[in-house]
Amino acid sequence: MRDRPRGAHTSYSYVWTGRATNRMQWLPALIGAACMALGIVLAADSAWSNGTAPLAMAVVGCIAAGLLVLFGTLAFVHVVLRVDEDNVEVRCGHIGVPRRRIPLSHVAGAAFVPHVTPRHWGGWGYRWRPEKGTAVVVRRGEGIALSLWDGHTLTITVDDAEAAVAVIRDRLHPHRPGPTG
Repeated sequence: MRDRPRGAHTSYSYVWTGRATNRMQWLPALIGAACMALGIVLAADSAWSNGTAPLAMAVVGCIAAGLLVLFGTLAFVHVVLRVDEDNVEVRCGHIGVPRRRIPLSHVAGAAFVPHVTPRHWGGWGYRWRPEKGTAVVVRRGEGIALSLWDGHTLTITVDDAEAAVAVIRDRLHPHRPGPTG
């Protein structure tokens, strides 16, 4: 955050970026890659005597399961939160999908959440619970909770969540010049 004189109008030309990473997600990704490798090995070594239908099912099953696990876990290895002049953007994983861009005009408030756990949300990833709202949980720890004007809530795990909340609140309530004189 930048220091500025009290009552001075601020131009918000900088972008705040934060992220959270879960290195444990690499283990399921490796398991998914191993499943895909098994499917490829089965396809290359077609010495099955039971016919081609069981072989094709095994190959397709291994490759499909491997792709699902691999891309499902790589999508939530980390999350990036970006706050610019007009939007809050959440991008997940190396591909950046799922991605959610929320205009600041749709945000009613932001709160620091000191302890977000996958257990409270039903696991890691992009989660929805009717009584709590939506969350992007990639690790346990601090996060932010955005209250939207439509009544929904979005919780995001991110490092330095207090700074993210301060930046969002600052952008929601811009400093106006006070009365002079």
